[in-house]
Amino acid sequence: MASQAAKPKVLCIGHINFAEKEWQSLKDVAELVVVQSNNRKKFLAEAKSGAFDGAVAAFRSFTSASITGHFDSEILSALPSTFHFLCQNGAGYDPIDVSACTEAEVRVCNVPKIADDATGDTAMFLMLGALRLFNPMLVSLREGDFKGSSPKLGNDPRGKKLGILGMGGIGRNIASKSKAFGMEIQYYNRKPLSEELSGGATYVSFDELLATSDILSLNLPLNKNTRHIISTAEFEKMKPGIVVINTSRGPVMDEAALVVALDEGKVRSAGMDVFEEEPKIHPGLVSNRVVILLPHVGTQTLETQKAMEVFTIENVRRAVVEGRLEGLVPEQAGKGWD
Repeated sequence: MASQAAKPKVLCIGHINFAEKEWQSLKDVAELVVVQSNNRKKFLAEAKSGAFDGAVAAFRSFTSASITGHFDSEILSALPSTFHFLCQNGAGYDPIDVSACTEAEVRVCNVPKIADDATGDTAMFLMLGALRLFNPMLVSLREGDFKGSSPKLGNDPRGKKLGILGMGGIGRNIASKSKAFGMEIQYYNRKPLSEELSGGATYVSFDELLATSDILSLNLPLNKNTRHIISTAEFEKMKPGIVVINTSRGPVMDEAALVVALDEGKVRSAGMDVFEEEPKIHPGLVSNRVVILLPHVGTQTLETQKAMEVFTIENVRRAVVEGRLEGLVPEQAGKGWD
């Protein structure tokens, strides 16, 4: 009797925390391989040992950057020629060299839409807290000084002009929620959105966004064009007393320049969920009581985390069974890989 053909392998780089049942269900179409390495050198050695031979796809947790480092041409060259699908469990995919993946004919997907709501909620928490200057009061209370000495008054959100830099799914989610607080919404994007997509928000130039916003929310991906898109020159163009919120990626803003702008009073307060060199945070942010800091927890809800894992695992199945992915990253659009 002829032997049954071996199933293709799929890799798990990192950990699955909430959808183990869904991961195990892939056994009907693939051999599951959990990467054993815990750093880049060991990952390359494991790949070259033949442990991944026959692998066609990988589930990549967001924390897997600690295992592979930047997912670049060196990593790709160590993987077998059968490998063509990389499924990123996260909205952000800056740890992946998409150009190198495209050249190697490796399709890359992230998790669109699912993270929008939780990240939008986080941005609203930071925005309201920064506007109202709640953080100094929280710190004072825990130190035994109920309201603090002569606490500064915060500001109402109503009537404030919110500038959104990056009007993707998360930016639009924040815009929608901000309207309930009576804010006026304007945005800058690579190109204007349709009236339906923009939800009535006003499209303005980058310089006008900086010059006229009372609050600036950063909601754009990290790439070579957006790194330090907000730095000293941009802070100089902003209104005095602006509030800055970042829930996108830390390096889109120059943290040292933000610290100076805060110290000089150009920026009144800030809310941060992401940082340039995570987990390291600029000491000038840590020591400034008007800055609200969260440890990159924008999507950290049980519901969102599970939904993201399930979507990514379903994409691994699509890769094996159908040879395609949903949610291809924009850089790979138009290549006929949808």
